[in-house]
Amino acid sequence: MSNSGRVMQRRLFFILILLAASSSRVTAGCINPFALAHSTVGITRYFDDNEKKEARPGVLGIRGTGWFLSPLSMVTVKHAAAAMHLSDQNWKQVEIRNGLDKQSIAARIQHFAGTHAEKIAVLELQMAFSSAQGFQLRTDPLVPEEPIVSLAYPDGHLRVAGGRFVQYGEGQRFAGTALLEVYDGDDRLVLDHGASGAPIFDCAGRVVAVASNLLTTSIQFGSHAVRISTAWGTPNVVSLPAPVLKDFAHAPVALPPARARLSTKPAGEQRSSGPDYRTD
Repeated sequence: MSNSGRVMQRRLFFILILLAASSSRVTAGCINPFALAHSTVGITRYFDDNEKKEARPGVLGIRGTGWFLSPLSMVTVKHAAAAMHLSDQNWKQVEIRNGLDKQSIAARIQHFAGTHAEKIAVLELQMAFSSAQGFQLRTDPLVPEEPIVSLAYPDGHLRVAGGRFVQYGEGQRFAGTALLEVYDGDDRLVLDHGASGAPIFDCAGRVVAVASNLLTTSIQFGSHAVRISTAWGTPNVVSLPAPVLKDFAHAPVALPPARARLSTKPAGEQRSSGPDYRTD
């Protein structure tokens, strides 16, 4: 091999080391998000014939994200449950997906938690989802700049995101919320449609909040509007703090083992991070 070739290899090697070091700084000390995937699920409610007549043309149902408090209790957000036409009286079938594991289980609304317009929805399941375990809740407040991680099912596919807690919301628009900056690399729209209800974890793997809305602005290009995220260094996700669920977290919980841990950026238009409308 020529000297120039060896020099190029060494440069590439050092570039890879630098990239790896940069990545580890972002996640240093935090739990491996994939160790939390066992109880984070995608939820789909397919509409019946009458509901399809009232929906937009071609819409077959609604998708969101959920997670388990216990094998028979699942959490999402109120606007996702409402869009799915779930009821507190009648059982309705929902498709619950965890990776390749998919089950159809009857569900209904057990409770709405929170004192503001947007709330956390606790769903009761008629039968347990296989291998479901409840997550542990964190009841003490987050600290500004504290790192967080999340898993969600936008578009029905599992995504992992990291980020930080910015501040608790204030004023009429954001009262009762936790404002976050969340991203996957350069993707600040990672918690987009279908991610409503996604759990937000602290570095110990405890649920600290539930994803509700994505903050975006729209730019018009001719006849097309393009959504963009807020600026780096500012919140882009509105979440609902988990402590309002403390009265419902009475089932046994399971944290991943220690070996699963890794050595580890002005709000615009408020947009729902889901639910996602399933179409033909």
